[in-house]
Amino acid sequence: MSCMSVLTRDEAHTRARLLDVHRYTIDLDLTGGDDTFDSRTTIRFTARADADTFVELKPAELHSATLDGGPLDPDSLDGNRLPLKNLTAGEHELHLHATMRYSRTGEGMHRFTDPTDGETYLYTQLFMEDVQRVFAAFDQPDLKAVFDLTVTAPDGWTVLANGVTEHLGEGRWKAATTPPISTYLVAVAAGPWHSVRTEHRGLPFGIHCRRSLAPYLDADAEEILGITRACYDRYHEKFEEPYPFDSYDQAFVPEFNAGAMENPGLVTFRDEFVYRSAVTDTERQTRAMVIAHEMAHMWFGDLVTLKWWDDIWLNESFAEYMGYQTLTEATRFTDTWTDFGVVRKAWGYDADQRPSTHPVAPEQVDDTASAMLNFDGISYAKGASALRQLVTWLGEKDFLAGINTHFARHKFANATLADFIDSLAAHTERDVHAWADAWLRTTGVDTLTASVDARPGTWTLALHREGSRPHRATIGVYDRDLNDGRTLVLREQYETDVPQDAPEARPGARPALVVPNDLDHTYAKIRLDEHSLETALRGLSGIPTPLTRAVVWNSLRDMVRDGDLAPADYLATAGAHLPEETDLALVQGVLGFARAQVADRYVSPEARPAALAGLAALCRALIRRTEDGDHPGLRLIAVRHYIDTAAQPDTIAAWLADGTVPGGPELDPELRWRILARLAVLGATDEAAIAAELDRDPSASGQEGAARCRAALPDADAKARAWEAMFARDELSNYLFTATAQGFWQPEQAGLLGDYVPRYYQDAVALAARRGPAIAEAAGRWAFPAHAVDETTLRLGEECLRDADPIPALRRKLADQLDDLARALRVRQA
Repeated sequence: MSCMSVLTRDEAHTRARLLDVHRYTIDLDLTGGDDTFDSRTTIRFTARADADTFVELKPAELHSATLDGGPLDPDSLDGNRLPLKNLTAGEHELHLHATMRYSRTGEGMHRFTDPTDGETYLYTQLFMEDVQRVFAAFDQPDLKAVFDLTVTAPDGWTVLANGVTEHLGEGRWKAATTPPISTYLVAVAAGPWHSVRTEHRGLPFGIHCRRSLAPYLDADAEEILGITRACYDRYHEKFEEPYPFDSYDQAFVPEFNAGAMENPGLVTFRDEFVYRSAVTDTERQTRAMVIAHEMAHMWFGDLVTLKWWDDIWLNESFAEYMGYQTLTEATRFTDTWTDFGVVRKAWGYDADQRPSTHPVAPEQVDDTASAMLNFDGISYAKGASALRQLVTWLGEKDFLAGINTHFARHKFANATLADFIDSLAAHTERDVHAWADAWLRTTGVDTLTASVDARPGTWTLALHREGSRPHRATIGVYDRDLNDGRTLVLREQYETDVPQDAPEARPGARPALVVPNDLDHTYAKIRLDEHSLETALRGLSGIPTPLTRAVVWNSLRDMVRDGDLAPADYLATAGAHLPEETDLALVQGVLGFARAQVADRYVSPEARPAALAGLAALCRALIRRTEDGDHPGLRLIAVRHYIDTAAQPDTIAAWLADGTVPGGPELDPELRWRILARLAVLGATDEAAIAAELDRDPSASGQEGAARCRAALPDADAKARAWEAMFARDELSNYLFTATAQGFWQPEQAGLLGDYVPRYYQDAVALAARRGPAIAEAAGRWAFPAHAVDETTLRLGEECLRDADPIPALRRKLADQLDDLARALRVRQA
């Protein structure tokens, strides 16, 4: 991969002062073969002064460039920058013709051939700097323009874009002119799509997927479109600005790196959201949340766009908050904040305790490479948590009034944190500037530690804050049910501010349980008082509401990570209370942490078999409890985790042979591949069985399942082949790379894998330099030897960061992985 220049903040500001970009006319020809496509771009712009500047593109070959009719030298292209020398003040027209490469990594114009039927699909992901892989652009978010797009595609294909597309005949498609949008938001998706189309309030709606997924999309079409309509209507109740684009298409595309992308009028989703196999209702809720999140972006990010990448949170935190809140208000998914607390908030807490943490709204993001690293648990989960606290503190009425002022002031333009805070300040007497400084400009997680002083007839709660932020928190006060000692009942909830002026005495006897942040409205680690902790450990399943149970489970999780609760005690608590749990997000979250972190990393290798046996017993208890068929989601979670924790192959091998779990569920493709992967880890299957399963399921998901299974085989030759595929041949797509990496490292195979641990660092650095940020992120996330919790792995990683100069995407992932590894070592020592 050739070296490409990143765009610095100063360069972007200089160019934004110089240029006013009016219109892009883009013509793409997608009929030229499997490797490249033709790209022609005309840019009309005005220079405000005489100056030099540059335009960006990353071509396979730049054929020609002309400025105002005069030729530019294609050989002057330096990396990704074509200089525009001696510009004069006034209007200009730039023409560029280039051949561009298709991508196999989900960046730029991604090309995918469906192994099920041989059909090919293309889609763009142009975020940050990847527009330059598709067409030439002044590529920064505050140089908005209108876009005219024409595409030539093979016969039988449909072309989707930001605006309504028209087929002109002979494979030519033209998209309606967009309103002013940023370059990174332009979108194209081309292929023989299966489509379901409708209208809502006069606006064309469409959902699209590969033809091989058509039956599964059709089965869920009404649910997907129903969620879309409900969110659309609710946003129009909240926002005064109407939806700003001419249509709303949602395309479920293959091998997509993110969950989804908020392209105006054409949202792209990873097509795993088109479910081929059974899923839980919580997984359906997650899909619905992503739909709501992306629609919120039509206002937060598309109508009003960040000026520079230091305000990523103005896009992501708002969409995250609005997605969960609007889903709760407008759909059947009325308990979304429990899932947020278990899954997303834990993501934010973890990210905020690593050395790579950063403010929600950092003061300086110097360049695009640095900006790309900030799409993390801080910008999403912590930012959304901060907004939830802001609404609690400010009141929803004033919050929405500020948002609508923000839209009115900056629609079809760009804005900053200062602009947003000024819009809020126009509607409240509260000091929102001070709030922003405390919440958005600082790093780290505050800890609120409870202590209770009980006296005859009264008790007092003191909350000791370790940190600096003000908090508005709800306190939940619980007593034991006199008729059922296992159940806790709510005595009262009251609000308090932290720091407290003075603890307030409450009437009554000492409660059995006091839960700070009972409604999870603030963002802080919680430490229960000693008496409440004992109650929680013994009676957690008796807490009446899932959200409160989530707050307590998160507190226990944090205690394990901080070395304040023994991993064995966490596992024992899970074993005691999960068999009684009804909330799917809680069961999935607790089991996931118990397996992936506690059993695989926090307990010693010698203690791991007992930990897995305990989790398997817990899963068996859940399976027995759900034999009546009334809780299919709970049973599915239990079956999945039983497979993943199986230490002996006999039971799951019998399930695979029979094609069903006794009493259900029948094995769908996901469960079959899951069982086969576990059998591979245990050495209880072989290449012939994997090939036979691939013949049964030759889909893209089947290809990934086979890659995962082959990499998991406890065989030296299989490991060597997998390693070469990942780190030497550069042929794997992003998804096949990830699947291979997921299968490769297994704690059960530590002896076989020992020699690969030191190789990882050198090979990952070279791979990332060759294949770029998307594969670098996958190599850092999935191909890291996370099972190797020892001082040698840590030392080798620290030496790599110090001496090997990994590209920024890999450096960030390695730094986070090594911090997690050091934490695991501390937990083991504690």
